[in-house]
Amino acid sequence: DQLRGGGVVATVMSNLGLERFLHEQGLTLVRTQVGDRYVLEHMLAHGFNLGGEQSGHMIFLDHNTTGDGVVSALKVLELMVDSQRPLSELASGLRLVPQLLKNLPIRPGSDPLTDPRVQEAIAQAERDLGSSGRLLVRKSGTEPKVRIMVEGDSEERIEAIAQGLGDLIADLSTRE
Repeated sequence: DQLRGGGVVATVMSNLGLERFLHEQGLTLVRTQVGDRYVLEHMLAHGFNLGGEQSGHMIFLDHNTTGDGVVSALKVLELMVDSQRPLSELASGLRLVPQLLKNLPIRPGSDPLTDPRVQEAIAQAERDLGSSGRLLVRKSGTEPKVRIMVEGDSEERIEAIAQGLGDLIADLSTRE
C-alpha cells in the first residue's frame, strides 16, 4: 500500500514531534478536531489513506474505515519485514515533544473561555511558546470540563503555562 494524500491526518491532540518527523520525510500532518469521525471525514474528502488519533486509533483506509488494532499491528509487522529493520530503528527518528494535558472541572453551563482575562492569558501563552510549541484550550464536548493541552521543547515552560492557565480558569469558574 502506498501513502496517499501527501501525509497523515490526525487530531489537534497529536504530538508536535509527529508533525516535525513527517515534515522531515517530506510529508504533511493535517489536523482535525478531536474524534476519529473527523479524521475519517477529512481522509475521505481529501484522498488520504492513513490517519489516527493520539488514543491509538489508526485508520488504514485501504483496509477499514475505523481503527482496528489487528490491522495496525499487521501494518507495523509488514513494514518491519519489508524494510528488514527492527521497530526500534524504524521509530528512532520520531522525537515526541513533552506534552501536558489538564482537565479542569467547571460549573455546568459556565464558559470561562469567553472571559477576556482567559483569552489574553491564552494569547500570551501562545506568544511565549512561539514556534517551539502548541497550546490548545477547549471546552469538553462530553462533560463540564475545560481541557488544556500544552506541548513544547521545554518541559518547565509547558508546566508553567498549564499551571497558570489552569489556576486562572479554576479561579474564574468557581467565582462565576
